[in-house]
Amino acid sequence: MYNEIRLKMITAAKKGFSLIELLVVVSIIGILTTLVYANLNAARERARDAVRKSDLKNIQTALRMFYNDANKFPQNNGEYYIVGCGTKTSVSMCEWGGPWTYNGQTYMSILPVDPSGTTSYYHYISTGDDDFTLYACLENKSDDKGTDTTDLTWCSSGRVFILRP
Repeated sequence: MYNEIRLKMITAAKKGFSLIELLVVVSIIGILTTLVYANLNAARERARDAVRKSDLKNIQTALRMFYNDANKFPQNNGEYYIVGCGTKTSVSMCEWGGPWTYNGQTYMSILPVDPSGTTSYYHYISTGDDDFTLYACLENKSDDKGTDTTDLTWCSSGRVFILRP
């Protein structure tokens, strides 16, 4: 009888978890959560960079269509905005996030804005009316399509995607 009671007490005591076992499990869950969160952030950065590259290619196509109609690329206003909206007699700056319409021709219904919402795409006329350069700041510093730069202060990562005609 004594042995039966002792056996029941020992089995009852082994049904729960010790504090150390619980702390180990909670620590493992915390480490796994941190790893998953870091990988999700990196995937979001790569996705936003893919959108940036795609948007710049669409802007490049619209710039070529503008060139075909106007025999020149639009100018910039020194603040990296495209000056190619309005009419031939009243050319104005195109707003990122707004339509790009010139002389009744719509080149883009919405001139895209940066997917992160913090920066703009940059358009810069490098030499006269026959050349342009488009820049977008990339978040992923190891992007193989990006170019390292230190002379563009608006890009915090130092990695930009560049398109030319």
